Amino acid sequence: MKIHIKTYGCQMNERDSEALAGMLTAAGHTMVDAEEEADVLLFNTCSVREQAERKAIGKIGYMKKLKAKNPDLVIGALGCMAQRLGNELLNELPHLDFVLGTGQLHTLVPLIESIRADRHQVASIAESVDVLTGMGSHYRPSGDSSGFKAQIAITRGCNRFCSYCIVPYVRGREISREPEDVIAEARMLVADGAREIMLLGQNVAAYGWGGNINPPPSGVSPFADLLEELDRIPELLRIRFTSPYPTYFNDRLIGVIASSRTVCHNIHLPLQSGSDRILRAMNRQYTADGYRQVVRAIRSAIPDVTFSTDVIVGFPGETEEDFLLTRDLMNEVGYDNSFIFKYSPRPGAKSAQVADSVPQEVKEKRNAILLDDLKTRVAASLRTQVGSVQEILVEGTSPRNPERWCGRTGTNRMVHFLPESGVKPGTLRQVRITRAGSVSLFGELL
Repeated sequence: MKIHIKTYGCQMNERDSEALAGMLTAAGHTMVDAEEEADVLLFNTCSVREQAERKAIGKIGYMKKLKAKNPDLVIGALGCMAQRLGNELLNELPHLDFVLGTGQLHTLVPLIESIRADRHQVASIAESVDVLTGMGSHYRPSGDSSGFKAQIAITRGCNRFCSYCIVPYVRGREISREPEDVIAEARMLVADGAREIMLLGQNVAAYGWGGNINPPPSGVSPFADLLEELDRIPELLRIRFTSPYPTYFNDRLIGVIASSRTVCHNIHLPLQSGSDRILRAMNRQYTADGYRQVVRAIRSAIPDVTFSTDVIVGFPGETEEDFLLTRDLMNEVGYDNSFIFKYSPRPGAKSAQVADSVPQEVKEKRNAILLDDLKTRVAASLRTQVGSVQEILVEGTSPRNPERWCGRTGTNRMVHFLPESGVKPGTLRQVRITRAGSVSLFGELL
């Protein structure tokens, strides 16, 4: 069959979609880019933000027209929204054939084939640990210039229960894969041409800690142990990871990152708020000063480190003073990138039981202020790089200028340069930085 997958949401969803494509092609099916060509349409959905749900439901609803033209078309909703809503989606969208939750994704191939053979609506949303080991497939289409990059999900689920978040409810409790499985998958990907691997998990730094909600003591980090093992794969050039919880950065993990040959010096460190009062209401298990201590410890061991973060503005009860504490802390840390979200209540999350008290126009204003700060901060940070020599992993043709190529530093800064013969994607090259733009750098190959 010809199959099209549309993905909404985070990198975990992107990785799930890639694994599903790998499973489907291994079973003899073909992936297609156009919805009109497909025998099966799959929508891998997100529930973390209301807008993502609205987009997915609207898109699936629109597919009713395609199904009217092609009654044999199979349409499925997968992932977090499917897990949350289950049979409600089948009732709301009667042309939808099946709903497959996050714990049953590994059953997709036989489910599609059974529906094609005997048309019937199905909602499969039971939790299962089998999904952890059943989602190790990869889809690497020929001719893909980004084929030197790969992702590996090393954990699923979360035990943090932040009050604004429904991930523990739609992705289940935190479970980790065996290190031997992760290392074998990484070796397979590297043998197939991968040179950079992104490790994924809702709380990736809690890998191997048995679902314990308390971080490990200072000298213990199963995640650091895994990084050390992956670092020994000869042809692997870079390791990135997302998204870690701040309190898991103990001396063991920081030391391994600092001494690693492959782990990039760019860390995504979610903040959410700089106000202790709001952090408590969010059920974040750290204070603003505790977060600062983590940043200082990382910077002390890794002087060239860059940070990115997640922040929510307009959380219920957030005052102007709370917001300014967040703004001050963000400028103090000096993030190179920030994902700033305007709070919206998610059904099922604890914070949804509290009135959404911050007016939308205030959320919009605070969001705009932080984005302006980010723009100013990034431009100033990039200017400090002019004249330096940076090592980049070549990515290929620049998406904005086909005459230039681009690559990324270990600190996650994009560098544009004029290509030379013999330069290939997935290779490391030295570049002298000659100019700074507003969001990227320009240089010349050495």
